[in-house]
Amino acid sequence: MRYAMKKIALMLLLLSFVVLSACGINKNKPYEMESFTYTNQYGKPFGAENLKGKVWIADFIFTNCETVCPPMTSSMAKIQQKLQKENLEVELVSFSVDPTVDTPDKLKTYLEKFTQDDSNWNMLTGYTQEEIERFAREHFQTLVQKPQSSDQVIHATNLYLVDQNGKIVNDYGFQSSHYDEIINDIKKLD
Repeated sequence: MRYAMKKIALMLLLLSFVVLSACGINKNKPYEMESFTYTNQYGKPFGAENLKGKVWIADFIFTNCETVCPPMTSSMAKIQQKLQKENLEVELVSFSVDPTVDTPDKLKTYLEKFTQDDSNWNMLTGYTQEEIERFAREHFQTLVQKPQSSDQVIHATNLYLVDQNGKIVNDYGFQSSHYDEIINDIKKLD
């Protein structure tokens, strides 16, 4: 019974963050990425220098997520296919919000469930829990929090469009109803 109550409480908390994430980023306050270098699914360094001059879409996920991460990652894979059809060169970056669990190998295996083409998709880890919580809060205006009472991490479900200068220009829900808006906004950046 106690486990069920904890799970219900966690789901309610997660739902509240999902609802709050719909509020979006403050477009009046430009947010630029700080220089960062983390580790991708191949165990190689990847960061802001690799993204300089490129448009990219970011999200926050973790591999043992029991709720929103699989549909979010599936949406990113579908957006990847749309980008290829439109011949748009856009990088995809997924930040793990559970870096102590999500090793590069685990991220690689997870990504392979959704796409066989990771040529423009980097799943990142290689930081502490505190670092990703600060990074998400300060640079994406979003909350990431790992409760001590659960193996599930609380995080928003937004997809973030970042321009060639490292500025977040918009955020979206991960549902298919946002795909065309994302593609149109990307075309405006070229």
